[in-house]
Amino acid sequence: MMDRILEKKPLYKRKRFWLYSGGGAGFVLLLLVIALDTGSKLNVDAEKITISTVAEGDFQEFIPVSGTVLPRTTFYLDAILGGVVEKKYVEEGAMLHKGDKILKLSNTNVQLSALQQETFTYQQINDARNTRLQIEQNSNALQNALVSATFSLTNAKEMFDRQEKLWEKKLISQQEYEQAENNYHLTLAEQKIAYRNFVSDSILKQSQLTQIAGSIDRLQKNLELIRENIDNLTVTAPMNGQLTSLNAETGQAKSPGDQLGQIDALDGFKARADIDEFYIARVMKGLHASADVDGKTYNLSVTKVYSEVTSGKFQVDMEFNGEVPSGIRRGQTLQIRLQLSEQTKALLLPRGGFYQKTGGQWVFVLDKSGDIAVKRNISLGRQNPDYFEVLSGLKPGDKVVTSSYDNFGDVNELAVKK
Repeated sequence: MMDRILEKKPLYKRKRFWLYSGGGAGFVLLLLVIALDTGSKLNVDAEKITISTVAEGDFQEFIPVSGTVLPRTTFYLDAILGGVVEKKYVEEGAMLHKGDKILKLSNTNVQLSALQQETFTYQQINDARNTRLQIEQNSNALQNALVSATFSLTNAKEMFDRQEKLWEKKLISQQEYEQAENNYHLTLAEQKIAYRNFVSDSILKQSQLTQIAGSIDRLQKNLELIRENIDNLTVTAPMNGQLTSLNAETGQAKSPGDQLGQIDALDGFKARADIDEFYIARVMKGLHASADVDGKTYNLSVTKVYSEVTSGKFQVDMEFNGEVPSGIRRGQTLQIRLQLSEQTKALLLPRGGFYQKTGGQWVFVLDKSGDIAVKRNISLGRQNPDYFEVLSGLKPGDKVVTSSYDNFGDVNELAVKK
């Protein structure tokens, strides 16, 4: 009996092929369904998320900053002249009145130089006064000469008039008449010369006396500066206040310009705050702020903006409007709310950790049942430490998951389990 050769069937006609193919396709389809289902919904515990309600309310854009309390006015004491600290009249912390002595410096070179300048200046003043005296004496002499010439002229005129009458009557000789006439003309010429000299001297005298007065005035001011230089060796309080710093010890040498200390005026306080440079274009003089101290709110205003940026921050000074908190001290820290806008009505969404994941472009919003939260696109505007301003995508009463989305992956829905 001969063996029969069996014909091999094509692959697509074999039963086993279709069995395996169908099973593989079903397995792939199952994995796809599972994957799609996992990517669209996630079960979350209601107690582990934060749900906030969108509502209309008053919105004001502000930033929280820390302010350091400083006196409104501080005067820094610098050494105008160098020297050695000879004596301290008060200690750090003392309350001072304007003009009170703080310390005294000793500088032999300055004192000797001032003495020499003072002596020389006094000599110049005396010389100027002597010159003025000589001018006055010369002027008096010219004035006396004019008076004498005028008197002589009067006598000569009277004599000439009498002799002229007698000559007309032929009672005197021609020689006597001509002598009286010549004497009159001579004294008249002398009087005119004396008058011209007096007038010229008067004009020159006025100019000279003005110059001398100016010189003496300048010399007197030089004396004042010399004395002021000596006085600068004694450091005094320029205003009423508290000596909050004194950097000087007896026997210590100080150079010109060295800071000796500072005085804080007691006329009020201000707060100085560091602000992120991100806000430098929006912070300006006149902006309002507020701070809570001992349960009470106090109002402040920005009075100065320092444009210099250091380590990503710039500084502003703020002064209290009206009432100042009682008992505040230099160096105390205040938590201040700096207002960047006026208060307006807006749709508000409480802040939360969701923003770090979404950038404010979408959120999970609960449906009416409260069991399902669906992903929804939104648009946010301004913000403050408490709220975001909602521009679109939400309406009053919407319930939004505002806690962190870091553990939600890429799901589109949340099943909230209560």
